[in-house]
Amino acid sequence: MTSKILGWPRSAKRLLVFVLDLVLALLATWVAFSLRFDQPNVPQGNQWILYGLAPALALPVFVRFGLYRAIFRYTGLAALGAIVRAVALYAALLLAVVLVLQSQGYDNLPRTVAILQPILFGLLVTASRTMARLAFSDPRGAARRLLIYGAGAAGLQTAAATSSTREFVLLGFVDDDPAKVGRTINASRVYRPADLPLVIDRLGVTDILLAIPSASRQRRNAIIESLSALPVHIRTIPGLTALAAGDVSVRDFEELGVEDLLSRAPVDPDPDLLARSTTGRTVLVTGAAGSIGSELCRQLLRSAPARLVLLDHSEFGLYSVHAELQALAAGLGSACELVPVLGDVRVASRMVQVCRRWTPHAIYHAAAYKHVPLVEDNVAEGVGANVFGTLAMACAAIVTRVERFVLVSTDKAVRPTNVMGASKRVAELVLQALADEPAPALPQWLGLPAAGPHGTCFAMVRFGNVLDSSGSVVPLFRRQIAAGGPVTVTHPEVTRYFMTIPEAAQLVVQAGAMARGGEVFVLDMGEPVRILELARRMVRLSGRRLRDAQHPEGDIEITLTGLRPGEKLYEELLIGDDPQPTAHPRIMQAREERMAWPQLLQALSALHQAAVEGREPAVRAALAGLVPGARIPGAQPAQQVPA
Repeated sequence: MTSKILGWPRSAKRLLVFVLDLVLALLATWVAFSLRFDQPNVPQGNQWILYGLAPALALPVFVRFGLYRAIFRYTGLAALGAIVRAVALYAALLLAVVLVLQSQGYDNLPRTVAILQPILFGLLVTASRTMARLAFSDPRGAARRLLIYGAGAAGLQTAAATSSTREFVLLGFVDDDPAKVGRTINASRVYRPADLPLVIDRLGVTDILLAIPSASRQRRNAIIESLSALPVHIRTIPGLTALAAGDVSVRDFEELGVEDLLSRAPVDPDPDLLARSTTGRTVLVTGAAGSIGSELCRQLLRSAPARLVLLDHSEFGLYSVHAELQALAAGLGSACELVPVLGDVRVASRMVQVCRRWTPHAIYHAAAYKHVPLVEDNVAEGVGANVFGTLAMACAAIVTRVERFVLVSTDKAVRPTNVMGASKRVAELVLQALADEPAPALPQWLGLPAAGPHGTCFAMVRFGNVLDSSGSVVPLFRRQIAAGGPVTVTHPEVTRYFMTIPEAAQLVVQAGAMARGGEVFVLDMGEPVRILELARRMVRLSGRRLRDAQHPEGDIEITLTGLRPGEKLYEELLIGDDPQPTAHPRIMQAREERMAWPQLLQALSALHQAAVEGREPAVRAALAGLVPGARIPGAQPAQQVPA
């Protein structure tokens, strides 16, 4: 019976409560007269006036106080307080009207009845609300009220996972299969997607769980977009592997993945390209404990290398990624040898030792400082890691005859407006120049022996912001939303290109396999994303409401903090305008201007001296001189180095 009543339209339930209060008002009047005259009351004479007056005064007051907008099964102290205030106002009005009527000669209307009736009426109304809460609320109290999107095998397995928990109460399924809509599955009804707004309002739904692991990315994105305007928290379940194992539980319910925030289909990798330069070989990854470096290691491990050398300067980070990869290798049944190496890429002699000992076929260079404001405040360290760390690692590769060297770069290297972007562009220039120089003279300050002719194939991979990497906006926004806001955005028009961490890692590996020497590869990343829209989307998908001037009652506010030093409104991926296709349909090769190695080496010597001496303005000026089109804050005017 309670389930049927809960399924009524909101208007029908409000009418039911309105009629109930009308009956309670009449009952309270009868009891008040009976108590006053010490016998069951039989209305007569002017007493009928009070029987009509009580509901005529009480019900409009209750409407004014919003007592018929509340969901009674969720009645709390605030709702009970509203009842007390409404009854108090009604009591004052009733007593005033009775006193006026008495003064006009209406007899048989005792003042005691006008006092007793509101007290009794208030008790009856409060009792009715309390009983409604007990009768209609879920015995699990504060359980999240759940709909499962997808009434297939995954949805049924998910429903079974909720049956033994107090955290969720299942209210039904959502499915677009006409054969399932309107039916019940284990006593839970299946609703049409088009009916969701009404169902959510009627049942008080708080969460929708996506149980559609086999849906295409385009289909999944369309469903998420259709749900984003609804006042519910969108969650998802693990993939098909976990479902096949039959081990899905409530603890596996998770926030939407970063790929669900991207609003485009991820770029699929080419398995042949992934395996070409890794399977059965030794591969070295620098910055192995970082966001990109660790994902590179995961992707490489799946390509069955003979040995994977993990290089990082963070002891804890290296320990963590090594332990994770050991567990992953055991799960994959991989015989790959995992070698953790502590070291600083800026120390060229140490990098030569590492390369000579482990003889890598390929080096993926992900070690870098990438946080724009931090590098802007620590110029010498940023240049030391990003420029001279790359230079030292590249020269070590030349000395030890490493076959391939791939640099992880960034879209901030294109017409940079900050030290981080400029330092990454200089790192690109270093590799381009070394690729064009068959027997480069190595910088003396590195302390390396003469290299002679080399056959190292150098390549660079440039991509935009990586979702969910350390320092990116997605984990920041998630923390801010969980804390109740505000969510901070620097500027309403700021846009960025985004990709997922697996996309970035796969791009690096595939580009390394395609490289012939000196190329800059970029990913076709679609349209850039407005950060403000990303923030709004994340707030909506969390089940919270945006709070702004038009919606002051919302939950989460978005505040604008202003652009940070060196930050751009828009990022670019290409310096030139004529990208070339590659063997992968979504990977392009940029056509970039280069510098000859002798001229670049001269400029690098000046930059190195300024960085070692800590002369920040000179470092900024040297960077601006090396990178055409750079606009670096605080850089003194400097002459561009000739190409």
